[in-house]
Amino acid sequence: MNSEKDQVVATIKEELKGSSDLVIQQLDAKEKKCEFYYISSICNKKKIHDNILTPFFEVEDMKSYKDYLLSLSGMKELNKEDNPVDLLIRGSMIISIEEMLLTMEIKEFVNKNIPETTIETTIQGPQTGFSEDLETNINILRHRYHQPTLVIEDEKVGKKTQLIINIIYDSKEVDLDVLKEFKDKLKGIDKDVVQSAGQLSRLISGKKAILFPTVVISERPDRIAYNLSKGKVIVLMEGTRFALILPSVFYDFMSSMDDLYQAKGISKFLLLLRYLGLAIALLLPAIYVGITAFNPELFRVQLALSIAGSRASVPYPAYIEVLFMLIMMELLTEASIRLPKAIGPTATTVGGLILGQAATEAGLVSNIMIIIVSAVAISNFVIPINEMGFAMRVTKYFLLAMATFTGLIGVIVALIGLIFYLVSLNSFGQPYLGVFLKENMKK
Repeated sequence: MNSEKDQVVATIKEELKGSSDLVIQQLDAKEKKCEFYYISSICNKKKIHDNILTPFFEVEDMKSYKDYLLSLSGMKELNKEDNPVDLLIRGSMIISIEEMLLTMEIKEFVNKNIPETTIETTIQGPQTGFSEDLETNINILRHRYHQPTLVIEDEKVGKKTQLIINIIYDSKEVDLDVLKEFKDKLKGIDKDVVQSAGQLSRLISGKKAILFPTVVISERPDRIAYNLSKGKVIVLMEGTRFALILPSVFYDFMSSMDDLYQAKGISKFLLLLRYLGLAIALLLPAIYVGITAFNPELFRVQLALSIAGSRASVPYPAYIEVLFMLIMMELLTEASIRLPKAIGPTATTVGGLILGQAATEAGLVSNIMIIIVSAVAISNFVIPINEMGFAMRVTKYFLLAMATFTGLIGVIVALIGLIFYLVSLNSFGQPYLGVFLKENMKK
């Protein structure tokens, strides 16, 4: 029996050696000796202390303690058919006492103060997100990803803040080159204060990534579990409810978890819709200025006359009109974020309606300009990951500037330059425009 027991203990220590939340606790009092194994992030530590540890010091001998343990509800002897590692990662503890191995389920579900997802919402998927407590987040992730190869490493970031971060990956699936590059960049961070996932993302991104994000920041445990299975490295940070996923490519920023929960045909349609929205948000203002100011012959006669008629009372060129309305829309968007939640949506909606109607009636902008700005704003919000949405909000002004000076030719040149820039980017050694990264990263 002792050889079997030693083999079980060796298996636990070997397969879970990378998990920082694995607890191996030895108790020794007089002639009594006992050893416990459990994963602290998913077990009820108070119950362990009250029902398992405290009685060890209260009873007189090992026989009494063993009888006490066997009398507990749910306590049983570990069988040959049982997988000890699987038991541990599902919330059980294993007790090594003399020649016996006992097991008891003592899992804890953390349901307090877990917020719902507010940024990456889905229709049919899970609605709970991460919290700002690191141990709670590990608990949520452990309950969603049951693999003994899940490794959790502790590090600290910020010379003064010294906030704890967890580096999480599946040792069987992870790309070791990506993991090594991230750890090297983490050691190279020379900042006194690091307090958020977004700040950490900026510090570990390459110098070229000044506009487009190369690390997905997510609040969804299901997205994290899915990316773990694809060999990605996850970073959880103390004091923030957002996790980093790396490496991340352009495709990752355009995908939603609803793509997995909907029928395949619907998912493909929604993905196509997002790319269409991205094209509208990025190109529509520049194309409008380029055609209106330089190439009106591209319009059909009726449409050209209609646009010319709507702009008859506008006293300045098309690019001034577009720039004015885009900036006002940016101000409304920022106001909706900064205003108190109770009045934010009402104030910005009413303000937008009044502003658009008043500007049209005053002859400051044309009717078609209101349609274009509204289409751009709506299309920008179709992008699932906020960081990419912010990047597109800024990039469209570069294309607008090129259209202002050189027309549609400038838009095409700027678009080619943008593609060249994206091709030059990489996320921890992975090509930024590698569409099939998630399937082929390990090859």
